[in-house]
Amino acid sequence: MDTPRLSDKAVSSFAQAALYDEHRPSYPHQAVASLLVAADVSAIEGAAIIDLAAGTGKLTELLAARDEQFSILAVEPHQGMREQLARKNLQNVTVIHGLSTSIPAGDQSVDAVFAAQAFHWFANEASLKEIHRVLRPAGVLGMIWNAEDYNTPRSYSVTSVWESRIRDHLFSLENVNDDYEPRFRHDKWRSVFENQVSSTPITAAFVGGTNSLFSLPLGEDKVKWTVWLEKEALWKRLRTLGHVAVLEGVQLEETRRIFDDALSGADVERNEHGEIAVHGTTVLAWTSKIPS
Repeated sequence: MDTPRLSDKAVSSFAQAALYDEHRPSYPHQAVASLLVAADVSAIEGAAIIDLAAGTGKLTELLAARDEQFSILAVEPHQGMREQLARKNLQNVTVIHGLSTSIPAGDQSVDAVFAAQAFHWFANEASLKEIHRVLRPAGVLGMIWNAEDYNTPRSYSVTSVWESRIRDHLFSLENVNDDYEPRFRHDKWRSVFENQVSSTPITAAFVGGTNSLFSLPLGEDKVKWTVWLEKEALWKRLRTLGHVAVLEGVQLEETRRIFDDALSGADVERNEHGEIAVHGTTVLAWTSKIPS
C-alpha cells in the first residue's frame, strides 16, 4: 500500500509560499463569523480546532485573533507553506505536518475541523473517515473558499466580460496541460457527501443501517465581495493559482497577453486611483459528524 503524500504537482504549484501569502486574499470577517456559528464554536472559549491544510495561515490568523482564544492545531503537508505559517508565531497555534488522511490528533479530540481553500484537494472517503475520527460527537467540519469570478465554476455567474475571458482561459489551460488536479471551480467536492445516505445526527441515531459519516444536506452560504487592485497586483494574484504558478515560456506569455487584452476592454471598472474592481464570492459549507 502506498503511503499517502502530497502530489508532485501540488508541491510545485505552491512552491512560492511567500508570494501566495502576500497576494492571496483573506476571508471576510462576516463569512468567518458565520462559519464559526455554524460550527457551534462561536463564543466557546478555548474550543479545540484543527485548521486542516492550513497553508500559509490565511484562516488561521483570523481564528487566532478571535476573543475565544481557540486552541488551534494548524495541519499543513507542504513544507514551504508550513514554514511560512510557523514564522507568524500566532497565539495558541501549533503548526504541524500532516495530511487529511493522517491527522496528528487523538480520537474525538477536537470540536471543529476547518478546511480553507482546500477541501477540494481531499474530497474523498478516506479523508472524511479521518476527519470523523478526530471530531468529538456532533463536531462540525467547516469549509470555506474565496473564489474570484475568474476562478469560479461554470455554473457561477460572472460580473464582467474580462473576468469571463480569464475564466475561459483558465479552463483551457487544464486541457492543454493535461492538468487533472482537483480544483474548486470543478465543483465536484460535494460528491463525497452526496454519495452517503441523506441523514442527520438525529435521524442516524434512530434509523439504523446507515454508513454515513456526516449529515446531509450540507449547510451552505455565500458572501459576495469586491476588491480594488492595481493591474500588476491582480496579475500577481492570478499567478498564485496553482496551475498558473507553474506556467513558463510561451504559455506564460500567452496567459499574460490574454490578461492584458481582457483588461483593455471597455467593461473594466476602475476607481479614481486606476485600480480595477475584482469581483468574487466567499463560499461556506458545513456538516456535522454522525457519531459511530
